[in-house]
Amino acid sequence: MYRTLERRLIQRLRDFLRRTYDLDLVKIVVEQPPKVELGEYAMPLAFELAKKLRKAPRKIAEEIISGIGPIEGFDKLEVAGAGYINARVNRAEMATALLADEKSQVEVPPGMILVEHSSINPNKAAHIGHLRNAILGDTFVRLLRFAGREVDVQNYIDNTGVQVADVVVGFLYLQRKSRAEIEQLSAQPRFDYYCWDLYARASQWYEQDKQNLQARVKTLHEIEAGGNETAAIAEIISVAVLRRHLETMDRLDIEYDFLPRESEILRLHFWDAAFTKLKAAGVLFYETEGKNKGCWVMRRAGTGKSLATEDTGATEKREIKPEDLRTDVYLSGSPAVRITHIPTGIVTTSDFEKSEKKNRQRAIELLRSELVKRDGESGVPARPDGRDARRSPEPEDVAEEDQKVIVRSNGTVGYVGKDIAYHMWKFGLLGRDFAYRRFYLYPNQHQCWISATEGEPDHPHFGDVAEIYNVIDARQAEAQSTVIEALRGLGHNEAADHYTHFSYEMVALTPRCAAELGYQLSEEDKARSYIEVSGRKGFGVKADDLLDRLIASAKSEVDARHPQLTDDERRTIATRIAIGALRYFMLKYTKPSVIAFDFKEALSFEGDTGPYAQYAVVRATNIFRKGGFDPETFAANLLADDFVKYFGDESGTEIWELWLTAAKTAYVVDQSVATTEPAYLAKHAFQLAQLFNYFYHRHPILTEADEGRKKFLLATVEVVRRELIRTLAVLGISVPPVM
Repeated sequence: MYRTLERRLIQRLRDFLRRTYDLDLVKIVVEQPPKVELGEYAMPLAFELAKKLRKAPRKIAEEIISGIGPIEGFDKLEVAGAGYINARVNRAEMATALLADEKSQVEVPPGMILVEHSSINPNKAAHIGHLRNAILGDTFVRLLRFAGREVDVQNYIDNTGVQVADVVVGFLYLQRKSRAEIEQLSAQPRFDYYCWDLYARASQWYEQDKQNLQARVKTLHEIEAGGNETAAIAEIISVAVLRRHLETMDRLDIEYDFLPRESEILRLHFWDAAFTKLKAAGVLFYETEGKNKGCWVMRRAGTGKSLATEDTGATEKREIKPEDLRTDVYLSGSPAVRITHIPTGIVTTSDFEKSEKKNRQRAIELLRSELVKRDGESGVPARPDGRDARRSPEPEDVAEEDQKVIVRSNGTVGYVGKDIAYHMWKFGLLGRDFAYRRFYLYPNQHQCWISATEGEPDHPHFGDVAEIYNVIDARQAEAQSTVIEALRGLGHNEAADHYTHFSYEMVALTPRCAAELGYQLSEEDKARSYIEVSGRKGFGVKADDLLDRLIASAKSEVDARHPQLTDDERRTIATRIAIGALRYFMLKYTKPSVIAFDFKEALSFEGDTGPYAQYAVVRATNIFRKGGFDPETFAANLLADDFVKYFGDESGTEIWELWLTAAKTAYVVDQSVATTEPAYLAKHAFQLAQLFNYFYHRHPILTEADEGRKKFLLATVEVVRRELIRTLAVLGISVPPVM
C-alpha cells in the first residue's frame, strides 16, 4: 500500500504541475519524514521549482496544496519548514487494505531477465566467498520474481580454464592417476574436497620449480582442443565437482535453470561468429607494432574521452550544489552515508570506509560520476564521418596503454573475448545457439539443463533476453566494462544499457573465526580486522563445512531449549536457523562492504541477525497459538474502521508506525531492485522485527480487557507476522515452528 499511495501521489503532483505551471518533471522525489507524526511522505519539490518559477519554496508549496485538490487515500497535504510538502494518509483506508492484503495492479515491464550468479570454477569445493555470490544472486532473483518479472537463472561454468587444468595436472603429474582411477574417485561423496587439497598441492608444485608450469600449458592446450584423453579427464572432474556444487547450493534452496559451459562456447564456435562481427564493426583491430604486435585488440574500457567530458568538462569538475543534496546517515556495520540528488533522484551510498566523513566524500564522488554518465547518455552526437560517437574508434585513435588484448599473438582468444561472444548469445545477437540436455533434477522436481554440442530436441528456450544482471565480484569490473563497450561498438546500445554488473566485495574471516576453524595465526594476524582466504593456498572455509558447523551450533541451542522434540525435529529446526543466519549475514551488508564472517555474530538471537527476525515470527505465531486463534484466518472478518480510535490514542502513533513499516514491503522490494541492493530488504526485516518486539513488550495482548482493543492488537500482530514471513521468504529464509 505504501508504494501504491506514493505512485498515486506522484501522478497527481505531475498532473498538477503540467496543468498549472506547464512543467513536466521526469523525476519527483518523495522522501519519508523523520517522524511519523509529521506524515507518511515528504516532498522537497518546491525547492526544485523555486528557480524555475522564481518564487519562494514555501509559496510554491502553498500553491500546490491549495490547488491540487483531494487525493484518494490521503487525508491532507501540509507545508512544513521552508517549503517541504508533507502528506498524511487516511489511516483507516490504508489499514483496511493492509488487513485484506490487497494487491495493487502494477505495470510490469515485458521481457525475460537473465541473472547469472555463482559461476564457480568446477575444480574444487565451493567456499565461503562463493556463498556470498550465490546468496546475493538468488536473493536478487527472488526480488525480481516478487516484483512480477520473469527470470532465467544461469550459472556459467568455466570447465576449460586454468583452474580445472591445475587439478588435472595434480592427478596426472603428481599422483600419476589413470583415467579409470580418477573416474572411480569422482564417484566418492565429497570428491570436491579431494580436489580442494590437490589444487593447493599443484599450486605449491609450480612454486617449487617454474619449469613445472609447462605441464599446465600443455594440459590447458589439450583441454581447449578437446577430443583427447586429457580433455576427457577434465570432463570427468568438472562434471563431478559441478554436481557437488549444485548439491551444496541446494542446501541453501538455491537453484539454477541452465548451466552454459565454456567448452561448448569453444566447440560450437561462438567466438568465431563474434570475431567476424567485431572485426566488421571496427571494434577489434590488428596491432602491427609495439608490445601488442600480432594481437587483435580493442580500446580498454574507460580510457576514451567520454561524451560527457567533451561537453561538460572532466568528472571532477561536475558541479554539485549542496542545496541539491539530501544526506542520510545510518549504521550498517559502519557509518554509512546515502546521498540523494534531489533534481535527478539519483541515489548513491557508501559504507565501505570506517569514517562518516570518508563515506560522505565517496558517496559524492559516486554521484558526480553518475551525473557525468547521465549527461553523456542524454544524447549521442554524430561524428563528422557519420559514425555513432559511441562506436569503436579507428585504430590510430587508441594508444598502446589503452589497448585491451582480445586475441593473443599465438591466435588464442582470452577470457574477455569468449565472454563477449557469450553475452552476444545472451541478448540473441550472435546467430548461434547451444544444444541442451537435462543435467540435474532437484528434489522439488525442478529441472536444470546444461549446454552440449548434441542435445535433446525438446528443451526450454534460453537466451535472447531483455536484461542481464551478472553477479560477479568487484575485481572483474574492467572485464565486465569491456564486454559492455564491445556491445556498444557493435551498435547494440540498448543491450549495453540493459547489462548490469552486479558487483560486490570479498568475504573474509574474523581472526576469532579463523582460529575456531583451526588455522594458526601470528600475533599480527590476530590484530587484523579480518583474515583473507586463498583457495590456491588451501586456506579458507568450504561451504559445506560452514553449513555443517552452523547447523551443529544451532542444534546445540535447540537441544537445550526443546528436549521434548525428536532429534530429527530438532535438526530440522536447527537447519532453518543456520541457513537463515548465514543468508541474512551475507545480505545485511551492502555490496561494497568487505564481510568478515564470524560464527558467534551470525548465530546470535539478538541484534541485526537472521535468527532475531525469525524469532519475531515465532513469537507472533505463539501469541495466536496461546490465544486459540488461527493467524491465517483471523483478520478475514475484521474492519479497520473499528481501529481508527486506537490509532489516535496515547500509544496509537507508535503502533501506526509498525503498521506503516509493514505496508512498505513492496516499496522496499522496488528500492532493492532499482539499486541492485538486497541489503535494503534485510534492513526492512530487521526494522519490522525490532518494532514488533518493542510493541510486544509494551502491550499485554492476550490479557487486554477491552475486547475491541484486543482485536486491534491481534490484528497488528497478524499484519506484521504476514509481512515478516513474506520479507524473509524473499531473502530465502524460512521460519521454524519454535526457536
